[in-house]
Amino acid sequence: METSKEYDYLFKLLVVGQSGSGLSSIMERMGKDKFNPAHVRTIGVDFVIKTIDVDGKRVKIQIWDTSGGRERFRTITSSYYRGANGIILVYDITDEESFTHLTKHHIPEMEMHAQPNCVKMILGNKSDLAESRAISTERGKKVADKNGYKFMEVSAKTGDNTEKAFLELATEFKIKVDSKLVGVGTAACNNPLARCCPFLY
Repeated sequence: METSKEYDYLFKLLVVGQSGSGLSSIMERMGKDKFNPAHVRTIGVDFVIKTIDVDGKRVKIQIWDTSGGRERFRTITSSYYRGANGIILVYDITDEESFTHLTKHHIPEMEMHAQPNCVKMILGNKSDLAESRAISTERGKKVADKNGYKFMEVSAKTGDNTEKAFLELATEFKIKVDSKLVGVGTAACNNPLARCCPFLY
């Protein structure tokens, strides 16, 4: 089993958005650099783990995905926010409803439950479908700027900008930990079923 000496930072990253926006695909692309067009929508919670180097330090990141906010998992989701060091809010650039849902539901819910110094980013997914775009880049960035979040458009299908977004989040997390603005994880969190992960209980 990996010990805390084999990484310098442990980061719990939550991926949130409406079902169909590509949450699981973004998680798979960020964590495994894979895309599965037949991916089954997540029911409950799912996760992948990835360790990367940031400024010469090993940053281990647990990337967690929920069911897209379905009502029956709302209790899990609220606890899940509280356990996260970083949150990615995802919408589909071809789907107006997914953007509205993000601004009207997920952002207020996150602000209510997330840690104060949590790293936050909005991702407009499916940039490979630009010809079917319903949400302009400017609209997405405006919402992010208004709330003080990072912003990027990505494609889980092609991998465009996903690694860049992932590295930017990891770097920001490391900066906040070094500045003592957020806490850093411990070896206990290597076990995704450990009770240090409150959103599972």
